[in-house]
Amino acid sequence: MKHPGTTEHYDVLIIGAGIMGSTAAGLLATLEPGWRIGVLEALEVAGAESSNGWNNAGTGHAGLCEFNYTPAAPDGSIDPADALAIHEQFLVSVQYWAHLSARGRLGEPTEFIRSVPHCSFARGRWTAILRTRHTELSAHPLFDSMEYTHDPETLRHWLPLMFQGREATEEVAATRSPLGTDVDYGSLTSKLMADAAASGAELQLETRVRSLCQDTHTNLWHIRARHAAAERGLTARYVFVAAGGGTLPLLQSARLPETATVGGFPISGLFLRTDNPELIAGHRAKVYGHPADGEPAISVPHLDLRVLDGKEYLMFGPFGASSPRFLKRGRLLDLARSVTRGNLGTLLSAARTNLDFVRYLVTQILTTPAQRLKALRVFVPHARAEDWELVTAGQRVQVIKRVDGAGTIAGFGTEVVLTADRSLAGLLGASPGASASVGLVLELLARSFPERYPGWLSTLRRDMPHLGTKLNDDPAALAGVREQVGEHLLLDW
Repeated sequence: MKHPGTTEHYDVLIIGAGIMGSTAAGLLATLEPGWRIGVLEALEVAGAESSNGWNNAGTGHAGLCEFNYTPAAPDGSIDPADALAIHEQFLVSVQYWAHLSARGRLGEPTEFIRSVPHCSFARGRWTAILRTRHTELSAHPLFDSMEYTHDPETLRHWLPLMFQGREATEEVAATRSPLGTDVDYGSLTSKLMADAAASGAELQLETRVRSLCQDTHTNLWHIRARHAAAERGLTARYVFVAAGGGTLPLLQSARLPETATVGGFPISGLFLRTDNPELIAGHRAKVYGHPADGEPAISVPHLDLRVLDGKEYLMFGPFGASSPRFLKRGRLLDLARSVTRGNLGTLLSAARTNLDFVRYLVTQILTTPAQRLKALRVFVPHARAEDWELVTAGQRVQVIKRVDGAGTIAGFGTEVVLTADRSLAGLLGASPGASASVGLVLELLARSFPERYPGWLSTLRRDMPHLGTKLNDDPAALAGVREQVGEHLLLDW
């Protein structure tokens, strides 16, 4: 590991050692061993911000249980396209992780991933939507193992903590997929970064990037960074900004026309957490509900089994919270400093056209402990306040951009920002984020290095022959991938 010194030149410089940055570093260090690749991380370890296990849901978002990815039309029909695309992306990620695990490059897979069923939970009118969702999804090979039930006995068998002793006061239903996972992205990120370093990538910790500027004569990027009290200058042919919530301010410092009108709004989250063994024994799944009527999709509650550092917990939430920081360990002036002449109109327009979203956030900030317990009891009817503690999750920045001339709060997904000369790229957005990390990085590399990517893909396919295959259209390839992933990641697939 190097410490800042004199100005140095890199072929590729990656800003941020989270799941995206560590994935890109590992891929490039393997595919281009002759390149000098650097990774700059502001914190003292890799994967300590959004990738940290307590700062995300660890769901391994795969479209198996999230209502958000299968929106219902006014006529009650369901469009499965987003769920299919997200599951395909997740399968790209697990293929890569399985490939590295098979070669002993990630250590024990149980230290970062394990099988945990994914369930959807519906009440009232949402039970009809869930039934339709199941019908639409289970018709596809990707979701052919998903089950649906409204039978009380089956529900008690699947989810004892939620349904044993529940009074039959309303219609309820659930789906269950055995292909779900719980992922400790913090542990995975540290393993990916260690693998990248072993392949030649240079990781520099506690190095905060302050600005980016391109030399118009050489097209090189000049990066100004600080380590402790020392300023440092670096240059790079290609820069990838993978700094999570810190990405937008860095792209703004580079004065990119691609982000001139883009703004960001930080969203913090709170969860209720328990390590009570009796409660954990009764809930061996991740269960996603649906938003209450009139609330935005971001409000979807879920009750998750989590395994971090070998210990089991249950987490319920999220509950909204307020912070102007763009990162959990960011600065109080992050939001204020991100407002520019270019994006002020976008932000104001989005506030006017998304009053329901703003109202929801205000309501969440004012939520009382009694109200949080009431929300928990929708999932755990006999929950006791003394069994649960309130914890703060990570920060994420909701992207706000112009669509058809108006400011719009971007929905779920991660967007690739790429300069016209393809010398700088950045990732904006959130969920499904980490679950789609490998596919997103490969997309970024394909767009950034179109002349090299076909050769890279051929190299990767030697060990991952189905990489790039649309698995939903090829059941034989899907079966092969599931077998490979199940064997090397020790999953019940």
